Amino acid sequence: MIRALRTTLLAFIGFTVLLQPVAQARQAADAQLPIIDYRSRFLPVVAEHGMVAGPEVLATEIGRQILQQGGNAVDAAVATGFALAVSYPRAGNLGGGGFMLIHLAEGDRQTLIDYRETAPAAAGRDLYLDDEGQVDRMRMYFSHQSAGVPGTVAGLLYALEKYGTMSRQQVLAPAIALAEQGLQVSFALNFEINARAERLRDNPEASRLFFKADGSAYGIGETWRQPDLAWTLRQIAEHGNKGFYRGEVAERIAAEMKRGDGLITLADLAAYKAVEREPVRGTFHDFEVVSTPPPSSGGIHIIQMLNMLEGLPLAEAGHNSAAYLHYLAESMKRAYADRSQYLGDTDFVDVPLQLLTSKDYAARQRATIDPQRATPASAIRPGAEMKAESKDTTHYSVADAAGNVVSNTYTLNFSFGSHIAVPGTGMLLNNEMADFAAAPGSANAYGLVEGESNRIEGGKRPLSSMSPTLVFRDGKPWLATGSPGGSVIITTVLQTILNAMVFDMNIAAAAAGARVHHQWLPDVLQVEQGVSPDTIRLLQEMGHTVEASDRTLGRTQSIMLENGHLYGATDTRRPGGHVAGY
Repeated sequence: MIRALRTTLLAFIGFTVLLQPVAQARQAADAQLPIIDYRSRFLPVVAEHGMVAGPEVLATEIGRQILQQGGNAVDAAVATGFALAVSYPRAGNLGGGGFMLIHLAEGDRQTLIDYRETAPAAAGRDLYLDDEGQVDRMRMYFSHQSAGVPGTVAGLLYALEKYGTMSRQQVLAPAIALAEQGLQVSFALNFEINARAERLRDNPEASRLFFKADGSAYGIGETWRQPDLAWTLRQIAEHGNKGFYRGEVAERIAAEMKRGDGLITLADLAAYKAVEREPVRGTFHDFEVVSTPPPSSGGIHIIQMLNMLEGLPLAEAGHNSAAYLHYLAESMKRAYADRSQYLGDTDFVDVPLQLLTSKDYAARQRATIDPQRATPASAIRPGAEMKAESKDTTHYSVADAAGNVVSNTYTLNFSFGSHIAVPGTGMLLNNEMADFAAAPGSANAYGLVEGESNRIEGGKRPLSSMSPTLVFRDGKPWLATGSPGGSVIITTVLQTILNAMVFDMNIAAAAAGARVHHQWLPDVLQVEQGVSPDTIRLLQEMGHTVEASDRTLGRTQSIMLENGHLYGATDTRRPGGHVAGY
């Protein structure tokens, strides 16, 4: 007995010695545990040199390969974008548009490439109104007239030529090979095509592209080849912008437009240009947030909501508590009310950007929030306290070894856009014209009420919610993220970065947290699965009309840069996402 006690005591003394100095205490204690303690239910992918987080495996791996071949983050982002046009047709595209936010390590600066689609010159404000003055939504969503002038090719090539290091041929070669040689159909791709099969089959060319000769879909594991798309990609590789916006590709687009009573002409295509813009900026405690300017509303309203929330006890309320979600909903309502009136293409309308993103305006808005009671949407007016002055989009993030970071979001608008394909090109047309206010004051496809600032005008870019965003900590890039989801993009990005900034979650946990969404009108708080019934009951008692959604909200693709490592997470809300690092 005494010997056993002595042995135990010696072991204990030895153990306590091992715990010195104090800096080693936690490590030694962990070493005694029977299993490794990972401390989180959600773990990111970790890499040291470069990383791509994207919505589809093949395109994401192509981005990683470009990084390993010596390309920078922009090279990899461009290669990924073109590859997604092959492997992720629901949203990856040549016929759509988007925004690329870039952090350049050299010069320590950020820039935004706006390659949003533009309205054809012939488009007018009454384009989608029928003889009775009502919006013809089928024409606005699923006709040739729903397509804006595509910007993706111009935007990706602009980024490559100005900020990349590789040639067009190098970054396009993997996408061309993928289209030409074919890809094995994944579960995700099979599911996505089947989900929209009925409407895709309505268009003869889309039916030919996406289905077999007998009309059946390609099965999981079968090889799907896209020779027409390979041809189009080759024109771009060989001739650059002229290979798409002029020449035979442009002629095929214009011919299909003429056949289907569309509006895009050869002149519209030749006139398209990507635009470089200054990002919008804001701060949240010790963090700097850099995001997308108009014609996206995303960056402005993310900063606006962060400004309102900065003065509220978020951490004390607790993550996804009723009090916390109440604060989120109240800030969302006020921001989306302003969106309905003030946001549009700054080349056409004046947007009070400085006022909307100012701390003073946010303080006045915050003062109208009752911590115990929901404010009815009917009591919130755009700018009430202001002083004078796709769903199926897709996002991916890229970081390289030199410290460059890219956050890119682009889209066709709906899944598979208008579901109309251009013969001989392998590409789908977008239906981005639906993002304009067809009848100012009415709701768009995502339920967003929009005003005169976003009315249809030839050459104008429609208002967007796309919000590729970068967060900086101690002056260095810390987090890159973005999401698809139409109107929920903005609130998805907001909650992801709040999870990381306020609650110190790793990026996988930040992406996985249950989300809510409120867009002012309709006056409904959407709540994802994962918010407890007790919390929902408390929100209802506060006066919120809560809708427990059976659908997920958004899908982030994110990279966190911390302690010399890259931590990547693909949102598990949809299948097929992937993080590739090395």
